[in-house]
Formats: sequence, structure tokens, C-alpha cells
Amino acid sequence: MITSGQIRAARALLKWTGKELAEASGVAFSTLMRLEPGEGVPGAQAKTLDAIQKAFESAGIEFIGTPDSGAGVRWKLPR
Repeated sequence: MITSGQIRAARALLKWTGKELAEASGVAFSTLMRLEPGEGVPGAQAKTLDAIQKAFESAGIEFIGTPDSGAGVRWKLPR
């Protein structure tokens, strides 16, 4: 599961607005804005967090670490 901090960091890395993330993920803007301010894994349905993660990954973001240890984001490394 991704964390609120990872959502904020990924959005900043891509320079996406909340509206752009909403469009890319199919998640309502109001839902996204409710999830971002918290800490740790947001209280949302798994399918919502999965849609957000997939949108970021499609844009070139890689999620690293775990919610308990070193959760972060980076550009996907070339293979």
C-alpha cells in the first residue's frame, strides 16, 4: 500500500495538480485531497489506492520501501 507522503511526493515529482492526478487515476479530486494530508497509509479502499499508484507508475514513478520503513518515490530506473 502507498502512503499519503508517497502520494504527495509523486505528485510533486511529476508537477501534477490534484486535478491532473484525478484525471489520470479516475479518482475524484475531493477524495484525493482528503487522502493527501494524512500520514501513513490513507484510510481508503484498496482499489482507490491501487488506481492512484497505477496512474503514477504509468507516468514513470516507482514506489520504494514500505509504509513501515523508508517509503518513498523515484523515477523508474531504466532497464
